Amino acid sequence: MKLRLRRPLSSVVRSLLLALSTPLFALNSAVAAAAPAKISVQLDWVPEPEHGGLYQALARGFFREEGLDVTLLPGGPGAQVMPSVATGKVDIAQADSTTTLLQQAEGLPFVQFVAVFQDDPSGILVHAESPVRSFADLNGQTIIARPGWPFLKFLVEKYHLKVNEVPQNFSVAAFLGNKQALQQGYFIAEPHHITQAGGKPPRFLSTWDAGFRAYAVLITNKKFARERPAELRAFTRAYLRGWQDYLEGDPTPAHTALKKAHAPNTDAFLAFSRQAIIAEKLVTGRDAHGGPKNIGRLEAARYAEQIAQLEALGLLPKGKLTPATAFTNEFLP
Repeated sequence: MKLRLRRPLSSVVRSLLLALSTPLFALNSAVAAAAPAKISVQLDWVPEPEHGGLYQALARGFFREEGLDVTLLPGGPGAQVMPSVATGKVDIAQADSTTTLLQQAEGLPFVQFVAVFQDDPSGILVHAESPVRSFADLNGQTIIARPGWPFLKFLVEKYHLKVNEVPQNFSVAAFLGNKQALQQGYFIAEPHHITQAGGKPPRFLSTWDAGFRAYAVLITNKKFARERPAELRAFTRAYLRGWQDYLEGDPTPAHTALKKAHAPNTDAFLAFSRQAIIAEKLVTGRDAHGGPKNIGRLEAARYAEQIAQLEALGLLPKGKLTPATAFTNEFLP
């Protein structure tokens, strides 16, 4: 009769633990790799090159490399950008610093955390043949604009103007039909649409030339920033990388995605808009310290000036906001 030798209990336990633990670690790693953090981004307008950094980062896999699953939600005239962020329906949104400051003063829980453009490319479109050459020449003119546009109120106060306002309907038809027309527009968009419709390239009176230097920004809910700071930093790293790659590299990945996201985008428009962004240094900044390292940066001095301007116009209660309560650079690399 053969005796069966027993293995020491300690040896058995070690073998059992090894057999059980290895699959568990492998499973945990697989789950982590298969479940990137989801982040939703609400665009302020239909997908266009002003969102080039986002679409390049998405198309080139920069968000994915940071462990993120990012969804871009198209905007438009009726997009509920501010309410969506305030209620947590979306995590991040694109906006302008002026509108955001006004909403922050109303108590909405936003924080501005990265610059899209160092200068908001809004301004006034002027016909090539128009006698209007400066902001002072706007006196007595009729301007087609969004009701309550803070920049127009700023111009009226600064240059002591009297103007007539006509509500804008997001079309250039009224501008094209009247050679005396003046209209609110976006530097990187409407000039192209006007020339494509048969008009001459318009001149542009920009916000930055008047000293009204608002940012285009990304904003998030304070709760999101507080609870998911690591993901917000990862998002920002990928986003800044996307902008630099879009401007300095091949924009084809973003442009292909933009055409898919918004059918009216043409190759000609995408090329025009990107070149306008580059030529006017909208992303990198026109100041002495501008350049690739300035992408996404926000400055306290700029916010202090804008807050003071909005207070002087009676649009912000004095002392309601400070740069420290309006924005943060803590999520920048």
